[in-house]
Amino acid sequence: MTRPDEREEGPEPHHRLPVDPDVEADEDDRRLGHTATVPREFGAVLAERWDVLLVVAVGGALGSLGRWGLGEALAGSGSSFPWATFVENVSGSFALGVLVVVLLERWPRSRYLRPFLGVGVLGGFTTFSTYALDLRSLVAADRLALAVTYLVGTLVAALLAAWLGIAATRRVVGG
Repeated sequence: MTRPDEREEGPEPHHRLPVDPDVEADEDDRRLGHTATVPREFGAVLAERWDVLLVVAVGGALGSLGRWGLGEALAGSGSSFPWATFVENVSGSFALGVLVVVLLERWPRSRYLRPFLGVGVLGGFTTFSTYALDLRSLVAADRLALAVTYLVGTLVAALLAAWLGIAATRRVVGG
């Protein structure tokens, strides 16, 4: 298998979404020329990538601290709109859109940047588990209309933010 940065020129993908080279390629990805390798056993991952796991852990701690700080700044009651979680997830989605363009399409490969920033910092900062808990709290408080607004609004806003991050970054960096 070739690495994504060494692959031969193949058919142009039918989409313009960044493809993470560390994810196992499915049949459609292989047909489009995208490949990736993933160690087969968990023990092999630990032996080969302990340093990456450490970088992810440090990034996750930093991202979680950022989420905590924003949560404290925007704290609300259980029956009001959960602005902190909404802002965390939407801004994190935008940042991830920016990050995938910059790190996958513009900067040379780095063993630590994507795991640190994408998985660690942004994984610790965004919180779709709290999103689910917020939804449960709104339903338990009999705020069904607000719960549905939050459910749909967060998903739509986060997807649009990720797309906007990708599109804006490509425009700025000339892609």
